[in-house]
Amino acid sequence: MELNNVKQAPGIAADVLVVGAGPAGLVLAVDLARRGVSALLAEKGATLFPGSRGKGLQPRTQEVLYDLGLFDDVRAAARTYPRMLAWEGPDGTVRGREWDMIERSEPTAQTPFADAILIGQAHLQALLHEQLVALGGEVVHDAELTGLEQDSDSVTAHFADGHRVRTRYLVGCDGGRSTVRELLGVTMTGETVDPRPLLVADLVLTEDAVVDDRNWHAWTGAPDGGVVLCPLPGAERLFQLVAQYSDENAVPDVTPEGVRKLMAVRTPVSADQIAEVVWASDFRPRAALADRYRDGRVLLAGDAAHIHSPAGAQGLNTSVQDAYNLGWKLGQVLRRGAPATLLDTYEAERQPVAAGVLGVSTRLHREALLGEGSRRGDEVKQLGIGYRGGPLSSGRAGALESGDRAPDGVLPEGRLFDLFRGPHFTLLAFGTEPPADLGDQVHVHELSPYDAYGRGLFLIRPDGYLGWAGETAEGLDEYLAKTGAAAG
Repeated sequence: MELNNVKQAPGIAADVLVVGAGPAGLVLAVDLARRGVSALLAEKGATLFPGSRGKGLQPRTQEVLYDLGLFDDVRAAARTYPRMLAWEGPDGTVRGREWDMIERSEPTAQTPFADAILIGQAHLQALLHEQLVALGGEVVHDAELTGLEQDSDSVTAHFADGHRVRTRYLVGCDGGRSTVRELLGVTMTGETVDPRPLLVADLVLTEDAVVDDRNWHAWTGAPDGGVVLCPLPGAERLFQLVAQYSDENAVPDVTPEGVRKLMAVRTPVSADQIAEVVWASDFRPRAALADRYRDGRVLLAGDAAHIHSPAGAQGLNTSVQDAYNLGWKLGQVLRRGAPATLLDTYEAERQPVAAGVLGVSTRLHREALLGEGSRRGDEVKQLGIGYRGGPLSSGRAGALESGDRAPDGVLPEGRLFDLFRGPHFTLLAFGTEPPADLGDQVHVHELSPYDAYGRGLFLIRPDGYLGWAGETAEGLDEYLAKTGAAAG
């Protein structure tokens, strides 16, 4: 599809224009499509991003993908985190100690996805794109945003080729150098995590290279900076390279020749053992947070709203969950008559989450980005993130308080995550009579006793968090009304 096939302003071309087809933009477009919301996904590049800037999917993100119907495909394409291997000796060819980067856990009934899994960002995007196409969506490539203006009813976006597209809402998912954020004049508040630059690249190695696919390889003794090489699923002998520079004034050479030279100098992998440099980038670790996430009918999500160090695999995951939080709210406003003020809860909920996650990734980076000084525990899994005390959290019952992540469980009536799956709200009744006639947006289930919930009524939001809870239905109607989920 090309912009030439998109209706020019002044007519409304789509309910939502999503700028940027990275993980956040693709997840948002998929979620909107399954809600019947027309969305136009515009990508500046001629193709989807080809590399693995992000590669770790935390357990909470896996739950999001399960709801979107993508988990089986993603899990089949992914792999578990390999153990780290330190190479030693004067030429870096002696296998040293091994250790785990992550603290491994066993799945439980409440938390079926216990550990992070590895899949390159490009591979994840390809699977999201397939899902989007299956739902009738599409990505418009070579669509460079150059300007925008908004009024009380719409946003008009201007593109480099002269096209103008009018839409009801626009969401900037266009990365750390966001054009949408710049056009809005939204500032970022943050700090330099580390003045030393990084080079990040995807490499295909020949069979005779010393490294294998079983370990995450580390050479940390080079005077000019350490190197780690992580095997990626999806292609034979594909690895992600992260190289740190000890000199903060260094300028990484991201050409294929420069990457080959770096590897030959710092590791026992010779230049001719690099069959292909798929992608390479110069990265300066920063932690920054947008001062606001919404300006009228324009919103920011993903790296456009927060910039992370790669330590702890938090950036991509936080971005996916931004989109997941925003998608159902846009759907309720555009299709279910919810007040537009519902969109104010997006910033209120997600900005504090991003601030906390930035603190985690910054600390992990400074402890030991490439070495053995830090392991990733439960704090990076994002299962403990919630919205207690937030604008869409009301009441408590049994073992849970509104704003908590809704636990999974396998009961005689079915698996809870399967009951939640889809764009609807879910009311769980444990030992309490549920109200009748809540309408088609609320799926009601009377269930066997389950300690993870206890006795009461529990309304699960479309993004898997407990929105409302009570021992009786008092207050439920008011909650459904303000989210556009009331019957009628």
